[in-house]
Amino acid sequence: MTSKPLLRVEGLRKSFSANRHTVHALNGVSLALEQGETLGIIGESGSGKSTLGRIAVGLETPTAGELHVEGMRIDTMSPRLRRDKLRRCQMIFQDPYSSLNPRLPVGRQIGEGLFARGESDWRAIDATVADLLDRVGLKREFAKRYPHEFSGGQRQRIAIARALAPDPHIVVADEPVSALDVSIQAQILDLLAELKKQGDLSYIFISHDMAVVARLCDRVAVMHRGRIVECGSVSAIIENPQHPYTRNLLDAVPRFGRRRTGQKPVVVRLPLHNDGDCFIDVGEGHVVLQSASSE
Repeated sequence: MTSKPLLRVEGLRKSFSANRHTVHALNGVSLALEQGETLGIIGESGSGKSTLGRIAVGLETPTAGELHVEGMRIDTMSPRLRRDKLRRCQMIFQDPYSSLNPRLPVGRQIGEGLFARGESDWRAIDATVADLLDRVGLKREFAKRYPHEFSGGQRQRIAIARALAPDPHIVVADEPVSALDVSIQAQILDLLAELKKQGDLSYIFISHDMAVVARLCDRVAVMHRGRIVECGSVSAIIENPQHPYTRNLLDAVPRFGRRRTGQKPVVVRLPLHNDGDCFIDVGEGHVVLQSASSE
């Protein structure tokens, strides 16, 4: 029997009102995150990828659609059970400085996640915080310092430790290295990969950079204008991109842009998106959106 996905969204929609206009940030998104997987979500600014990530951890409420975590539909739960379930989903934000409270020592900020998990003894919390700092490559005594005393890379390590504190099963990393220098980016990506090996973690990794996604992810979903337009393994997307938008993303990375196989697709209708849409199955779980209304 096939196990249920760790996280699954079905027909997810999110609309915002802005200047008397309605903006559709998500327009019928469906996907699944498997146990132990790193799923990349890639697209340009405004594609809806960050909105999807925020809904996955409970920071945003969808206009329509379903969110399932560990096989349970979130919107049908009681508020208390919903909070407990969503505590298993944590987020690492793009800018570590703005995501940290400048007035609190970083150890206290990490410890709040342990307190929310049910730990009430602050001596035990402080000991666990020291262990978490050690796990992310920082000195244990840094717990008493404030965010402004750290470099950008160190602050992102602190943000990672804070995300790990509630013992999550799912971590959504929203552009976690885009604000960092290239050399520091590599260190943070290596840290995320190592933490995944150490614990029972699955990642949703949001990025605009295909090279970063290729380094860390097992599978990638390409988002454009609030929809997923192509999804498959990282190698399949790089070697055999089918959607024009995916090709444009790859062409922006010279070492990826030249690869084309021209494999002939097979049309298979999948009920994943808007009425009139269908997916083309290229094989091996690689699918590309074919919309009834061409873009």
